[in-house]
Amino acid sequence: MRKSGEWPDNGTYMKKPLVSVIIPTYNRGWILKQAVDSVLTQDFEDFELIVVDDGSADHTQKILDSYQRELTIICQENLGVSAARNRGVEAAAGSYIAFLDSDDHWLHEKLGRQVDFFEKNQTALICQTEEIWIRNGRRVNPKKRHKKPSGMIFKPSLALCLVSPSSVMIKKSLFEETGGFDENLPACEDYDLWLRIGSRHPVYLIDIPLTIKRGGHEDQLSRQHSLDKYRIESLNKIISSDLLSAGQKVAAIQMLISKCSIYATGCLKRGRNDEAESYQELASKYKADLTEKR
Repeated sequence: MRKSGEWPDNGTYMKKPLVSVIIPTYNRGWILKQAVDSVLTQDFEDFELIVVDDGSADHTQKILDSYQRELTIICQENLGVSAARNRGVEAAAGSYIAFLDSDDHWLHEKLGRQVDFFEKNQTALICQTEEIWIRNGRRVNPKKRHKKPSGMIFKPSLALCLVSPSSVMIKKSLFEETGGFDENLPACEDYDLWLRIGSRHPVYLIDIPLTIKRGGHEDQLSRQHSLDKYRIESLNKIISSDLLSAGQKVAAIQMLISKCSIYATGCLKRGRNDEAESYQELASKYKADLTEKR
């Protein structure tokens, strides 16, 4: 399949799309078509759709083949969602990137609303939309702690992820400058990326629910156990970087200490004493750092 922006055999040139939509998928044949169709029926048309099949063993490829030239298909061995998204961005021709998880879908005006936002806010680099949450087939209301802020979201985002990949549109240049998704994290890879971006740049919210976020199914990554383990790893990494202001660093350290304490307590209850001790030691190290700064 040919992407926009390349020279086809007849010598004519296809204009590069403004937006590249990236759908990573792995064994989601049961729901993938709804995600793809929600992109192809957008009322905004200046986009390309790239689906990265991360080594699916179900009927995913048959579904994708049925779309013929409407999308670009990239197949890779199973390397995880971060690698799949990063591979999609590498192939993208658009100035903006919009991610869509294969178990979610969009309302038809989603891309158009976000492009309009960027046209009206020339300095903005990233925005997200509000969402409608569906759990096990039923609509549910997010809890107060899940409320999405707009602007400088770093400190509110330390406790839990407040940005959904499926609702984001981001300038490709910012994604590349920030380093993309960490392929070493099996989960919380989005939390990790949004912290890096949010430490330096405002993440704006379009306060309209344009993304349908589906959950409750068995292969949902956020259902994995011990997610705080990966959040702690992300916090440790960003604290050690040069990204944070003094105030941001203190807030991140305080959150890491809190998460280490909670996670270590859980390890002790389950008899994982060595693991608990390692997190207690990490918390103690940062407590000492805070004391020295004071």
